[in-house]
Amino acid sequence: MSSRLRHPLVAVIVTLLLTVPWIGTFLSYGGYGTVHPSENIAAGLAVAVAGTAILGAAFLLAWAAETAEKDVPQAFAIAVLAVLAVAPEYAVDALYAWQAGAGSSEAGNLAVANMTGANRILIGLGWSGIALFSIYRATYTADPAVEHRSGTLADVVTLDRAISLEIVFLLVATAFAFLVPLGGGIGMVDTLVLVGLYLLYLLVIIRSDVDETEAHVGVPAYFQGLPTLQRVAVVLFGFAFSGAIIFTAVHPFAEGLEQVGLQYGIPEFFMIQWLAPLASESPELIVVAYLVNKARTTAGFNALISSKLNQWTLLIGTLAVVYSISAGSVGTLPFDSKQVAEIWITAAQSFFAIAILTNFEISTREALAVLGLFVTQVLAEFYVIRAYTEPVVTELSMTILYGYTAVYVLLGLALFVRRRDSVRELLERTALTTRAAIGRGPRPSQTEHAD
Repeated sequence: MSSRLRHPLVAVIVTLLLTVPWIGTFLSYGGYGTVHPSENIAAGLAVAVAGTAILGAAFLLAWAAETAEKDVPQAFAIAVLAVLAVAPEYAVDALYAWQAGAGSSEAGNLAVANMTGANRILIGLGWSGIALFSIYRATYTADPAVEHRSGTLADVVTLDRAISLEIVFLLVATAFAFLVPLGGGIGMVDTLVLVGLYLLYLLVIIRSDVDETEAHVGVPAYFQGLPTLQRVAVVLFGFAFSGAIIFTAVHPFAEGLEQVGLQYGIPEFFMIQWLAPLASESPELIVVAYLVNKARTTAGFNALISSKLNQWTLLIGTLAVVYSISAGSVGTLPFDSKQVAEIWITAAQSFFAIAILTNFEISTREALAVLGLFVTQVLAEFYVIRAYTEPVVTELSMTILYGYTAVYVLLGLALFVRRRDSVRELLERTALTTRAAIGRGPRPSQTEHAD
């Protein structure tokens, strides 16, 4: 009996059962867009039911991505996982962009606030938190991606050097993001550049060879042992089902959290920028934590970087398209000077984080620096919002944003200069990977080491 309970399909069934209460709630209230905690069900119930479904869907999504690694390049499987995991974030921002196109002057600001909040959470909490969790977990469980080094907070998470492609594409997108506010909003030029950049990235990774996958255990190992057609069907079902659950459940989950937040006096705009994106990012963070817990830290970090890349390109780029469709003509999504500062600090944080990864490592000290800068900036703004009134709030908030932007840029520049040899290797590896994808050269070696 106990051996039967340990069968991989038992885990799949239990995980599917986690989604059943949400499916029942979803169908009972008539489908997508109708389950509102403030109108239909209690906020606490929405958080519990939708949150449990998101947890189950995140595991299904991770299993589908791991199973797919047998048939497609790991980078492509992770890219699909990253897009599906953050699909709700796209939906939220698309809604605000649509409202802006219909004439709402504030909706454009909300779209940018939500987008920048999601991107900063992904690095400030995601990258740093997963690095710290990986290093902590390695103190009692072997993890080949974690190196213990002498010195205070010197342990590091080492990254797969194949991730150089994602890092370079993310660096290019970040450099361009600094220019976006100079155009007076997010326009079609931004769409062409950023979406084009992501499509080029997909073209390169999908033409790459299928790597010999890591040895899997449990559910992914069981599904990888199935015949090809059955395995493909399982992967497609896993992606489709988990994506649908995440897409439909995250909004009520976020709205439930917002209702709870309002009860405790948290400002609405603050929740739109931070609490709602945190809920939207939760499936991604759950998936990555699952991978790290399986000692697949490298794959987990690859997923986080891939997620940042698609949000920093596709998410920004599609806002102008949705805005223009809603407005009935090609236009530029407008936003105010406060959101200009938000975009610049988000780009600066990304610049600093990329600089940290140029040597394919992130240390405990570096992870704490990323986390500390993010948390102190959010807390400083929260204090200003609670302690002052307009127009003082906006002035002080923008001062804080520009101050942290300067800190991020200076730290990033210092790291790029200090690690210029690693940056050179990073660019060379990306060039080799790109040429290999189009059949004009060998793939770069995985054994090279940057200082």
